[in-house]
Amino acid sequence: MGRLEAAEQYAKALKLGQRNYKDRVIRGKYPYPHVLDEVLDEAMVTGWVEMGVLEIPMEQIVGTKTAGRRSAFASNFMPLLDPDTEFAYKWMELCAAHLGDEGIREPIRCYEYLGRFYVQEGNKRVSVLKSYGAPTIPGYVIRVVPKWSEDPAIQAYYDFMASYRMTGLYRVYFSRSGSFAKLQAALGFEPDHEWTADERQHFVAGLTYFRDALRKQTGGEELPVTPADALLVWLRVYKFEQLWSLSATELAKSVAAVWPDIKLYAVSAPISVSTETEEQKTEDTPSPNLFGRLLHAVFPDHLNVVFVNEYNPETSDWVRAHDLGREYLEAVMGEKVSVKAYYDVHPGEAAEKVMMQAAEEGAQVVFATSPPLIGACRKLAAKYPGVRVLNCSASMPYAGVRTYYSRIYEGKFITGAIAGAMSRDGEIGYVASNPIFGVPASINAFALGARLTNPRARIKLRWFCVEADAMSTLAAEGVEFISNRDVPAPDRTGEAWGLCQAKPDGTLCSLASPYWHWGSFYVKLVRSIFSGGWDELNFREEERAVNYWWGMSSRAVDLLLSEDLPDGVAQLVQILRKGVTDGSIEPFRRLIRSQDGQLRNDGEKWFSPEEILHMDWLCDCVDGEIPGYDQLLPVSRPLVRLQGVYRDQIPPEKEGPML
Repeated sequence: MGRLEAAEQYAKALKLGQRNYKDRVIRGKYPYPHVLDEVLDEAMVTGWVEMGVLEIPMEQIVGTKTAGRRSAFASNFMPLLDPDTEFAYKWMELCAAHLGDEGIREPIRCYEYLGRFYVQEGNKRVSVLKSYGAPTIPGYVIRVVPKWSEDPAIQAYYDFMASYRMTGLYRVYFSRSGSFAKLQAALGFEPDHEWTADERQHFVAGLTYFRDALRKQTGGEELPVTPADALLVWLRVYKFEQLWSLSATELAKSVAAVWPDIKLYAVSAPISVSTETEEQKTEDTPSPNLFGRLLHAVFPDHLNVVFVNEYNPETSDWVRAHDLGREYLEAVMGEKVSVKAYYDVHPGEAAEKVMMQAAEEGAQVVFATSPPLIGACRKLAAKYPGVRVLNCSASMPYAGVRTYYSRIYEGKFITGAIAGAMSRDGEIGYVASNPIFGVPASINAFALGARLTNPRARIKLRWFCVEADAMSTLAAEGVEFISNRDVPAPDRTGEAWGLCQAKPDGTLCSLASPYWHWGSFYVKLVRSIFSGGWDELNFREEERAVNYWWGMSSRAVDLLLSEDLPDGVAQLVQILRKGVTDGSIEPFRRLIRSQDGQLRNDGEKWFSPEEILHMDWLCDCVDGEIPGYDQLLPVSRPLVRLQGVYRDQIPPEKEGPML
C-alpha cells in the first residue's frame, strides 16, 4: 500500500515540479534550485560556524551546495525526472518510509548563507517532505558568515545573527537592519530580551497562521518580502495578540488591507515626491486630462472633507495656520465641498475613533494636520480604502496615506540673502526647530543665500528643541540678524517671526519670513480630486507612496516682507522670488562643501527632491551641529521619533506608532 501511495505522490510532485519549471522559464527566472558553490566566493566569507542540528524552515531552503543533482529538481524542490528513473525509484522509497512506521528521521546536512539554506546531503528528503507541506525539517547546519560591508543585505544579516542569540529562530529573519528591534517593541519586549521556549512557540504559531493568510493573498506566488517583514508591516496597524481573535477569513481581510504597504516595503525607493501641482503639470497641455479621457472616468462633483487637528487654533499656531487654510478652502470652493473640523484630537485611540466616525458619516477626504496622527491615518486607510487620507508630514512610506509638506527652504534661501546683504560683520544667527526632514535643507539654503550676498557670512546655529530661549541667547551674544521660526500664518506679522533684527534696546524687529499658505495647498489638492489628478497620480505611482512637497511655484510657500526693508534689498528679494518661482534660480545648484570638507556639489549638479528632503549634513559655513536624540528637550522627542533625519537609528518604543 505504501509503495502505491508513494508512486501517486511522486506523480503529483512531478506535476508541481514541471509547472514550476515552465512558469519560471516563461517569466525569465532561473528554474532550478540555486547552487551555493556558484553563488559564493571564498573572498566573501569571514568564517564558518557549526550550528548543530536545527529545525530548518522549509520555505528558506532555496538550493543545493553543489551542482550535482541540480537538474533533477525544479526551484521548488519538486522532481523533474521521469517515474521510471533510478532517481524516481529512490524518491518513492523515501516517500514510502515517510508513510510507514520508520519515517524520515536522519537529519539533512546543509549550509546556511544570508538566511537561506543550501542542501549538501538529503535533497530527496527535502523534496518528499516539501511535497507533503511539512513546515520544517531537521538538519545539521553550517553557517557561512559573510564579510561585513555596507550592503543592506549584509547589514540585515548581521542584525539577524545578533537577534538569533535572543530568539533561536531562523524564521525571525528580516530584509532590513533595525527591524528586529521594532519587533521586540511591538511584542512588548525590552530590546535585549531573550525569548523563552513558550514565547518562541507562541510566536511561531502566530507567524505560521499569518503566513497562511499571506499565501492566500499571493495565490501561491513568491512573496516580495520575508514573512517576518510582512508581519512587521501588519503590526504597524494591528497588535500581535489580535491574531488569535481573528478568524482565518478576518485575518485574510486584514492582510489584504495592508497588502499595498507590504508590497511597498519591498521597493528600494518607496516614496514618490510630488513637487508640482496638477495645474503646473498640465499648463502647457490644456487638453482634458489624458487618464480620464482614456478610461472615461467619472469624477466627483461634491466632496465631504474632514480636518483632524491635534490641538486647537487658540493654543497652537500650527493649527491656526491650517485652520486658516480650511477657511480659505471653504471660501474658494463654496458649495462644491462640505467641510467639518475636529480639534484637540489626541493621537492613538481618540484619533482612531474620530477618523472612523468621520468615514462612517461619509467623509471622502481626511486631512490630519500633524505627524503624530499618522498611526490613526494608517488604520483609517486600511479599513476604508475608498477614503482619501492625507497626513501633514514628510517621507512616510505608506501606500494608503499620502503626506504633504512645503518646500519652506526656498523662502529660507531668500531670507538668508536678506541677512547677508544687511549684516555688516557677516555673523548671522539661526534658530532651527527640530532635526526633522527638510530642516537641514532649510538651514543650508539660508546659509547659501547669506553667502550669495555676503561671501564672509557665517551662520551661528542654535536649536529651539535643545534650548527653549535660543533666540535670546544669540541676541545676548551680540548677533544682530537672527533667523527665528517661520511665521505660521500671514495674520501673525506683529511678532518676532522669521528673519529678525536685534535692536540695541533688546527688541526684535521682524524683517521677512517664509510662511505656509495651506489654503492654496488645500484648494489645489481638492481641485485635483475633482479633475482626476489624484487618480492619475495613483495610476502613475502604483507601487510607491506619494509625498506632496510643493513650493513657491505652486504658492504653497510665500514670503512676508517688512516695510522696513531697504529699497535695494526689497528689489533683490523680488528678483530672487521670481527666479525661485520660475525655476531659473535653484538654491542648491552651486559649489557646496559640508562641515566635514566633503564636496557635495561642484556647482553643476541638480539635487533631486529626495536628496534635499533627506539632507542630514550642514554646509561648511554653519557653526553648530545637528543635535542627537538624547540632547533634545522631552517635548520634541515624539516628533523627531516620527520625522527625524536619523529616525531609523532611534530605538523603537513599546508604545506609540511603529514606522
